[in-house]
Amino acid sequence: MQRNTEDLMTALAPMFARVEPRLQAAKYVRAVMSDLPKRNGWTIAEWVGDRSPDATQRLLSRASWDTPGVMSAVRRFATSRLDAAARPDSLIVGALDESGQEKKGTATAGVKRQHMGCAGGIDNGINTVHLAYVRAGAGHALIGARQWIPAEQISDPVKAITTGLPLEVRFATKGELAIDLLVDAYADDVRLDFVAGDEVYGACPALRAFLEERGQAYVLRIRATFTLTLGAGTCLTCEQIVAKYCKQKRTWTIRSAGDGSKGERTYAWAWIATADTTHYLLVRKHRTTGELAFHYCFIPAGRPVTLALLVAVAGLRWPVEECFEFGKDLFGLDESQVRLYQAILRHTVLVMAALAICATSAAQARRRTDTQAPPPTSPDQRPPAEPGMVPLTVAEIKRLFNAATTRTPTLEHTAHWSAWRRRHQARARWFHQRTRLATAYIQLT
Repeated sequence: MQRNTEDLMTALAPMFARVEPRLQAAKYVRAVMSDLPKRNGWTIAEWVGDRSPDATQRLLSRASWDTPGVMSAVRRFATSRLDAAARPDSLIVGALDESGQEKKGTATAGVKRQHMGCAGGIDNGINTVHLAYVRAGAGHALIGARQWIPAEQISDPVKAITTGLPLEVRFATKGELAIDLLVDAYADDVRLDFVAGDEVYGACPALRAFLEERGQAYVLRIRATFTLTLGAGTCLTCEQIVAKYCKQKRTWTIRSAGDGSKGERTYAWAWIATADTTHYLLVRKHRTTGELAFHYCFIPAGRPVTLALLVAVAGLRWPVEECFEFGKDLFGLDESQVRLYQAILRHTVLVMAALAICATSAAQARRRTDTQAPPPTSPDQRPPAEPGMVPLTVAEIKRLFNAATTRTPTLEHTAHWSAWRRRHQARARWFHQRTRLATAYIQLT
């Protein structure tokens, strides 16, 4: 773990014009890997031993460093280490999805009332599209991020300036942002067997066309109303295809979509070829509720394809959700208490660096720390005397690393930050009181 940390920070060094922000970035990455219950400018600065949050705030907002270059270095580090830890023939999937962060007010770059998965519906916040690198049997990490900015914020010059939007930012759908992420990944020689994504990406014709032009296989979720052309030119929606061609029980095959925390996730699956021999419809049916999910699949001509392969790819889309869970719960991905476009991106990429360090360390330890007993072969089998242990997870890697390296702050340092917070709060209260007096004076006159 320590070696991975040092190697990544060495790879990031050329992206910084001066040594001070480089050292501050290293401290920031280490702080988000800590056991802090909440990560913001104040808590990070206190944890790393700074006397005020000025250096941390300068790192995110004003310091000179190549943010895209850092993301590229994180991407190359994560993919190369996961590849080294994986079996050579294991699948590589680029999983696309977006992650939200709830925000208050209207002063943050990209903020808008929109659908937020983290909020379970419509709420005020920001959304960022991510690309995850998933190596079957080894691990996964986030390797790209682009924040979605609403068109009305880009077209408003005052809002664009106050939120720090770069001049080159243009409105793009989430599918189009996904294309940008894939272009960046391909530029870094990232090889993907498949690209996977949910309905947001399956519904984007530009993304599908981009992938097909590159000969990039994909398995993308689509809605039930998506229309496909079958043999003899018949056009049917996904729902209609299932109703017409999947009536018989023998049409469905029970297969696992991968391991979950409590065992394999098994569903009933069916696949139907379209008029174009490179495209297929993959249908997943929940074995208890009968709920259906649809996937539009592209396999370049001449490449062999089986139902088992498509099912495996569909199952490897889910790790991106785990990346978000780890990123938020363990590293503070959604705790960026900043408003400017660049500051949000810089917080995101530094969290991605922390996640990459822990994810690759877990992948490297996976085989030698997996001592689980063989799975049962019958429902009445007696439990083993020793169940063994599951391999080290990202959370356990982080916990062990912190236990081995975290230092206890001195009483003087703790007292300094107690006084700093109280002084800052007193100053803020004074300015609020003055503002209220000014408002009351205007109302009286």
